[in-house]
Amino acid sequence: MAGGRIVTLTTDFGGADHFAGVMRGVILGVNPGAVVVDICNAVNSFDVLDGALTIAEAYNYFPVDTVHMVVVDPGVGSARRPLLVRTGRHFFVAPDNGVLSLVMDREERISVRHITAEHFFLQPVSGTFHGRDVFAPCAGWLSKGVEAEKFGEEIEDYVRFALPQPKSVAAGVMKGAVLKVDKFGNLITNFSMANAAALFAAGARVRITVGQATATAIRGNYSEGAAGEVFAVMNSMGLLEITCNRGAAAQAAKAGRGAEVLVEVAGA
Repeated sequence: MAGGRIVTLTTDFGGADHFAGVMRGVILGVNPGAVVVDICNAVNSFDVLDGALTIAEAYNYFPVDTVHMVVVDPGVGSARRPLLVRTGRHFFVAPDNGVLSLVMDREERISVRHITAEHFFLQPVSGTFHGRDVFAPCAGWLSKGVEAEKFGEEIEDYVRFALPQPKSVAAGVMKGAVLKVDKFGNLITNFSMANAAALFAAGARVRITVGQATATAIRGNYSEGAAGEVFAVMNSMGLLEITCNRGAAAQAAKAGRGAEVLVEVAGA
């Protein structure tokens, strides 16, 4: 039933302030039957790419007609638009800053609407907290079954960016980057089976350099590495990850997000 729809929160608001709790209250004030679930409120502050990665890896594990509220919004109060996006299975409300780019990359059909129906907003609308006054009430009304068409007209000029891709710099050599450092200090890169198949070929000899660390093995899981060893795994996101068994690869490499990753591959 519409009244029991799930609403998820993905934000950079953290847990030390009232922001996420207030948005939950607004959603439940509109629809007491909603089920509010936090995906992550610890997205890096102002980091739209980190928000895009977070929601892209999570949304598809939720039931049909879940409403995902994604508020990583360094442009709050500016002329950037609030969006309602409908895919084949889910709804999203988010600022028009590209935070849904990776979701859009994974979906064959999307409908994007500029939310202009201000009667759904809390009034007066704050210039600094659209999560409370714009996105949360719209998510609440969506979870209550209000049709997407009632929030605004479809648009095609929304902001969208592509995930940075590795580049070939010489025969058998590719240069990529660290996209994210997770809580465990793992360095998540932009190398995947799709853009660097040779890296994962049977018998391939690899050398992966990031910062002050070098890995010469891709292992199947974290426990296959020796204590303190820096090595690589294919992680659950389908991306090459530089890790350290019971240690922090970021600390060992003295590298973080945006750091260059050099991959050298030789045949068996």
